[in-house]
Amino acid sequence: MRDESKPAYLEQLTTRLRERDAVIGIVGLGYVGLPLTLRYAEAGFRVLGIDIDGDKVDRLNRGESYLRHIATTDLARARANGFEATTDFSRADEADALIICVPTPLGAYREPDLSFVLGTTDALLPFMRPGQVLSLESTTYPGTTDEELKPRLESRGFVIGRDVFLVFSPEREDPGNPDFHTRTIPKVCGGVTPACLEAGVALYSPAIDRVVPVSSTRAAELTKLLENIHRAVNIGLVNEMKIIADRMRIDIHEVIRAAATKPFGFTPYYPGPGLGGHCIPIDPFYLTWKAREYGLHTRFIELAGEINSDMPHWVVGKLVDALNSRGKAVMGSRVLVLGIAYKKDVEDMRESPSVELMEILRDKGAVVDYSDPHVPVFPRMREHRFDLRSVELTPQRIASYDIVLLATAHSAFDYDLVRQYATLIVDTRGVYTAPLPNVVQA
Repeated sequence: MRDESKPAYLEQLTTRLRERDAVIGIVGLGYVGLPLTLRYAEAGFRVLGIDIDGDKVDRLNRGESYLRHIATTDLARARANGFEATTDFSRADEADALIICVPTPLGAYREPDLSFVLGTTDALLPFMRPGQVLSLESTTYPGTTDEELKPRLESRGFVIGRDVFLVFSPEREDPGNPDFHTRTIPKVCGGVTPACLEAGVALYSPAIDRVVPVSSTRAAELTKLLENIHRAVNIGLVNEMKIIADRMRIDIHEVIRAAATKPFGFTPYYPGPGLGGHCIPIDPFYLTWKAREYGLHTRFIELAGEINSDMPHWVVGKLVDALNSRGKAVMGSRVLVLGIAYKKDVEDMRESPSVELMEILRDKGAVVDYSDPHVPVFPRMREHRFDLRSVELTPQRIASYDIVLLATAHSAFDYDLVRQYATLIVDTRGVYTAPLPNVVQA
């Protein structure tokens, strides 16, 4: 018997989701969208993937994975369960749920760039129909769902919470993390109305072990920002501690390892050559930008951002000092950068501090090469250009460089080989724990 207190479309939608009879549309098949696609297919749903990249769509429809941490066998299973990718946005009306997983970068003046989110929403709108739930997963400032997506849906004549349902549920993907997967990472979800929230919980519950409802889309949007700002601020703290420890001739990595033995009240964060990835270097600026609308200045967050942004220059300064100690100038020196992905054991280049290091060194006249088993050819990037291929690490090749800059500590590197044959090493990741005559910690 139908629950008369529920909007008819909501009851129909939640029933289809509960019975796994709904079609899930994932818009944006990248680092967030593709794992989510596989999870819904694994949970028994037919999934329609939509992406503007025709080459990516063709590869997926051939059963080829383009992400290192996504196995081709997993993709093959999804295809067998009915997953299909398309560039045709008009097929959005086939889906009962549309989940937007597109980038939210920063503009030229470090202001939020919502062009991908808004462009995607506008491309879907002509083909949306009553009875659908639309979920935004892209990280953004509080108010985006209410202020940008809601009016667009209403412009089509939809009543939010009766005809269509609008939610925000931030992504929490961590590529390459073997301990947590899409299914096991709790899913925060906020709705524009109570009916929207009910639709959002019904959408994610069959695929995610735990759904965490919150009171509004704004609370869900701020939750994601808090998670990443928490990391950015603590990394900023430990990066500043690294500079202090270096001046005092103390190994900050030894100090962190010792502090981490405390069983309460301390969480270890580790310094590096700068912040990378799509979230931590970008998300704080979404909040600082929005806070100005309320007359607030986020001093603490911006200070951490300033420290983290300065780290590549500090690392290059250590490299220059290391070369000077051997009587060499940085201009004309041959530098090998180990690891250009933004984090260990992934191919993800988004906001990688390694690329900034390479550019600073190139601008100073160094001859720069790189070695990264996960990035065989330097990719096309919006703001960075290098015509380079990954260098194979052989004794002769390592010895041919004036200095090796260890920027990303991939497991595949033979660090003993590097230590044995490198003239100088600048270690930004604390790989070499014992004092060595050719290793400089940075």
